[in-house]
Amino acid sequence: MMKSKAPPHITAKRYTDAEAAFQAVQDIYEASVGYLQQCFHDFSAGKLSQNRYSAYYPYVRIETQSLTRADTRQSYGSVPQPGVYQTTLTRPDIYDYYYRKQFDLLIKNHNVPLEIGVSETPIPMHFALGENFHLEKDLSRELLESLPSYFDRPDLNILDDEIANCRYTVKDGEPHPLALFTAPRVDLSLQRLRHYTGTSARHFQNFVLFTNYQFYIDEFIRIGHEIMTEADDDELRTDRREYVSFVEPGDVVTHNKNFRAGEITIENGGKVPPRLPQMPAYHLKRADGSGITMINIGVGPSNAKTITDHVAVLRPHAWLMLGHCAGLRNTQKLGDYVLAHGYLRLDNVLNKDLPPEIPIPALAEVQKALEIAVGEIVGLTGYDVKRLMRTGTVATIDDRNWELQPSVIQNLPLNQSRAIALDMESGTIAANGFRFRVPYGTLLCVSDKPLHGQLKLPGMADTFYRERVNQHLQIGLLTMTLLREYGPEKLHSRKLRSFNEVPFQ
Repeated sequence: MMKSKAPPHITAKRYTDAEAAFQAVQDIYEASVGYLQQCFHDFSAGKLSQNRYSAYYPYVRIETQSLTRADTRQSYGSVPQPGVYQTTLTRPDIYDYYYRKQFDLLIKNHNVPLEIGVSETPIPMHFALGENFHLEKDLSRELLESLPSYFDRPDLNILDDEIANCRYTVKDGEPHPLALFTAPRVDLSLQRLRHYTGTSARHFQNFVLFTNYQFYIDEFIRIGHEIMTEADDDELRTDRREYVSFVEPGDVVTHNKNFRAGEITIENGGKVPPRLPQMPAYHLKRADGSGITMINIGVGPSNAKTITDHVAVLRPHAWLMLGHCAGLRNTQKLGDYVLAHGYLRLDNVLNKDLPPEIPIPALAEVQKALEIAVGEIVGLTGYDVKRLMRTGTVATIDDRNWELQPSVIQNLPLNQSRAIALDMESGTIAANGFRFRVPYGTLLCVSDKPLHGQLKLPGMADTFYRERVNQHLQIGLLTMTLLREYGPEKLHSRKLRSFNEVPFQ
């Protein structure tokens, strides 16, 4: 038996340069994870003595005595009141741009240094090994049972969303939270994203589309592969060079052939999985991470909450729901669009975290982008857009067979709320966007009208409705392009921020 050497001692230091601060975070994280991985290697080979082996996350801390800041327009990047703020950090390989941006804003806004050091929060071995390592698969039962005697495991006591839920209480002498999520909470979600979507978190982009039908995914895949194909026309080639690669479940990477050798980073390709994961994700990637991710979340508010709980830790700039719904007005036709400007939350999955009486406001920037995109794609303007699209309240419910309830029960809340459509995901996605400060929006397509005798049955969708899939997706893609052009400073508005908001975006 042998005892692995301790991780290198790294003294906390202060930095006035965001790049130097990020490099310090990277050095601490890599040293800690490298130490744990070596210990695990020795453990797997039966070379460790009966001792515990721990390494710790890096932290960033800022202390301010005033609220003077360089730019008062931005909703993030500054502390809400004088004091000490701190958070633990993880995966600098994924959060490189994000951490650099947050560090730079804090330094510029407050003109004080950031302190980077080693925290007292241990890195669980499950997280140190990364998303692609499975303890249950790679260890014998005997080693698996003895693992807790050697290494730290995830601690559920610190894996909660109390900060995001505005319920976190700062104890005497404790620093204020600097971010919505601690490092262990982030690491858990990165693992879950790999499990649910079949792709690594490093591929996720800043603009996310959710859908509840495979039709949309099939079309997104077609578009993604088309963009990766070399174009003969110079103008088309330039347009396609907006994206560098397309990634599918199993981390299967298709690189854009419109770039010459050496112009883009070539990523290692994955392997097509034997079966699709529960909520497969596809990524149309840009070099700066501002591309588009699309996820088929399946049916139901539970799925919607599950995936947004985890995508939120990546701090996307916007997410949208593109799905099907029941039209509740006789004037609607199959294939018509519904732009949600309010939500009747009957989904019940977020009630403990965000009570249903809390309003979920429409976000002007997202609504405007969706309206513009609809007009451009369908070729209508002004009042004529109402021929195909209605704006109003969307009811989200947790009972797929809601129409089987007595009409007096099912119709009353829908009538009182003036709902124009009903689905099972949109309200949940919007509410979690509100809860996690991620700009959100909803554009649905009417696929049935149960209150008017048009039930969703096999084969009922006619050609007119099926043709809407491509058009609907094109609207979503154009909307994301418009939101990207707005920029994160405008998208992450104060409408989503609480009284004493954390400084990180």
